Amino acid sequence: MIAFVRGPVAAIGVDSAVIEVGGVGLQVLCDPGTLAGLRPGQEARIATSMIVREDSLTLYGFADDDAKSLFELLLTATGVGPKLAQAALAVLEPDQLRHAVATEDLAVLVKVPGIGKKGAQRIVLELKDKIGAPSRTVTGRPLQTQDAWRAQVHAGLVGLGWSPRDAEDAVTAVSPLAADNPNPSVPDLLRAALRALSKA
Repeated sequence: MIAFVRGPVAAIGVDSAVIEVGGVGLQVLCDPGTLAGLRPGQEARIATSMIVREDSLTLYGFADDDAKSLFELLLTATGVGPKLAQAALAVLEPDQLRHAVATEDLAVLVKVPGIGKKGAQRIVLELKDKIGAPSRTVTGRPLQTQDAWRAQVHAGLVGLGWSPRDAEDAVTAVSPLAADNPNPSVPDLLRAALRALSKA
């Protein structure tokens, strides 16, 4: 298994990044929050989880080992695949997810696209005794410019399956949050945008 990759960022896409390792470009599927912390040409370390299928080997990437561990735990729940597990970590911080499962807060879990009430109940039932307590560690990545967050949040929403029009409406809806913050965090704004879309 490949536990992590380290190397220069060769390219950043809507839902993945290419990391050059030993002269080879490895494509790593990442959530928008992880992608927001990467810069082309700069060296990065991404914790990874490899998903093996009959016809593919796919690397999923995370900002830290905590998110990776939670991703792999989510995969043990019935009906949760890699894309859904990654969507959960795109919407919720690891500690928010732990707290929601530990306290059986279904209202928080159903904010994740693809998780309904029954799915949330199943996750709680199967993971409550395994997921552990929140560590109080919450990370955010400040952006360099006010305009940059809009493009990154929009790209992240489209990468998660929303239409460009819906993504633009959500970006507009969360703009006041960014206006009040001199260093808006892409992961926080993305979560707010997803919450806005789930209410629509």
